[in-house]
Amino acid sequence: MATPGDTVRTTPRHRVVVIGSGFGGLFGTKALRRSDVDVTMIAKTTHHLFQPLLYQVATGILSEGEIAPPTREVLAKQRNATVLLGDVTGVDLTARTVTSEVLGRTHVTPYDSLLVAAGSSQSYFGNDHFARFAPGMKSIDDALELRGRIFGAFELAELFASEGRDVSHLLTFVVVGAGPTGVEMAGQIAELARYTLKRDFRSINTSKVRVILVDAASQVLPPFGAKLGAWSQDRLERLGVEVQLGAMVVAVDERGLEVQDRDGSRRRIEAVTKVWAAGVQASPLGRTLAEQTGAALDRAGRIAVNPDLTLPGHPEVFVVGDMASLDHLPGVAQVAIQGARYAAKQIDRRIKGKAPQHPFKYFDKGSMATISRFSAVATVGKLRLSGFIAWLMWLGVHLFYITGFKNQVTALLHWAVTFIGNDRSERTATEQQIFAREALQRLDHGASELVSAPGHAPTREDLEAKALEEARLTDTGARGRSEVS
Repeated sequence: MATPGDTVRTTPRHRVVVIGSGFGGLFGTKALRRSDVDVTMIAKTTHHLFQPLLYQVATGILSEGEIAPPTREVLAKQRNATVLLGDVTGVDLTARTVTSEVLGRTHVTPYDSLLVAAGSSQSYFGNDHFARFAPGMKSIDDALELRGRIFGAFELAELFASEGRDVSHLLTFVVVGAGPTGVEMAGQIAELARYTLKRDFRSINTSKVRVILVDAASQVLPPFGAKLGAWSQDRLERLGVEVQLGAMVVAVDERGLEVQDRDGSRRRIEAVTKVWAAGVQASPLGRTLAEQTGAALDRAGRIAVNPDLTLPGHPEVFVVGDMASLDHLPGVAQVAIQGARYAAKQIDRRIKGKAPQHPFKYFDKGSMATISRFSAVATVGKLRLSGFIAWLMWLGVHLFYITGFKNQVTALLHWAVTFIGNDRSERTATEQQIFAREALQRLDHGASELVSAPGHAPTREDLEAKALEEARLTDTGARGRSEVS
């Protein structure tokens, strides 16, 4: 019952649906915390992933919780935000609805404004079957599977070496892609083998491990320029990483991969553990939106947007981050963050009847990549940095953007253990981590086959009858003996 002085709302609040819980989705949602709107975030995971640090989960430096806090916890104090779990399978721009699914259940959410920040996935350049043997680096599942594969390779090598068998294929690690993720991953595997594990095994010498970084490009870290690329390659080679450029991967199987060099010749590298860090592909939602708007898609599946990040003919729909194609913007976290904040401000101004903002303009805050302990490269405007100073900058920036004070503190402690003491706190690996993905893929309908279909749940009468029978067996002492005379 309203009291004198209360404002009685006669119309529903403006409904904003946000697709994705990554940098674009989270920062866009938070930017609307003071707006007179109701925000619904729909994401296929329950966490916000700090993707640039996935390689540290894979190599045992950080735990998954430190870089992937629960989205509900992050947004718990934002009263106008609701979080829904679901993989978005469709967007109807005419009806203004978003359709999502989870374990075979379908949910439809209406919107007045839509912020699409579904991100990207790993691209295998048309060879998706490579993924079975060379996981990418786009999700917590990927990182945990790779952790299992990396540490599992050392365990199998120790076992087989004790039997006098050849283990060179187990102690060879290949990273495909010499961009920031590939460089960071190769450097960490090399440091893991040469420092962290050097005293842990008896039958193998981990300092003799081969870490190979392959890329079809002609230099390491192309976005950082030729000078920093050459410096990074030199640092990797000093660490023991074999850098093979101009080498395009043409085949991958369980025990190795085949590469084709510039002269057209092919050669095979025997390696059980492969990491795919080459190429990204925008979310399939981009194609869904393009079919309804006529907007163009680029080779990476990104959809062309207007200068204000909206879709042609649909000013209520914003696309940000890795899904948006505008002015050759790079696929980095800052583009998603700034785009999402811009879209949120635009929505807020519209519902307040204010004039729209100027077209979106990205402010480049620079790029960074760590090569090894105390060594990194950074570009900030025209400034080019390498070595310890760049590493300190990398440390500060990444610590700042880790979500939550608790995670910042624990990450800092784990970094101290790793960078100062050469140890790693997160080395637990299981067979389930390695093989669960393949097991799920063998099911026709994925994980939904492992749960009861909608409408087939047990009834109240079924549950009550089962409980009564359990109690009867206990009270009569019938457990463990046959009731048949």
